[in-house]
Amino acid sequence: MTLTKDERKYLGVLTSKGKHRSQKILNGLILLGCDESEFQKKRSTNKEISKVLNISMKKIDRVKKRFVEDGLDITLNGRKGSRIYVKKVDGDFEAHLVALSCSEPPEGFARWSLRLLADKVIELDYIDNVSHETIRQVLKKMKLNLGSVKDG
Repeated sequence: MTLTKDERKYLGVLTSKGKHRSQKILNGLILLGCDESEFQKKRSTNKEISKVLNISMKKIDRVKKRFVEDGLDITLNGRKGSRIYVKKVDGDFEAHLVALSCSEPPEGFARWSLRLLADKVIELDYIDNVSHETIRQVLKKMKLNLGSVKDG
């Protein structure tokens, strides 16, 4: 695998200056060490690179393969995630949740808990399934606190 003069210059700056993610710097050092171009004074073997950087031989092979197949940018920065998340919580659900959390808690409880709210919104068929963590995030967004007690 060979690097151009510009790529070598870019990687040299990347690995010696500024603040970058450790994996980005590590991948840059691997590429510089494995370079077989005319600009490389002495090519290091994978074993030497592995020993100096304290990484596995497989890591070196993966970085070289990614560089050859995908190019410098993806080798250093990785691919963007392609997964699309469907949002389960909408404004209607939030309104129901806020109204429920402001109502009286079930008998035997002093106040609503996140798990009680999660179970109740499922029972009332506001949503198919929801975790207590999602309930917490919605209430936090709405700046509601289940622990506050109002004196009337």
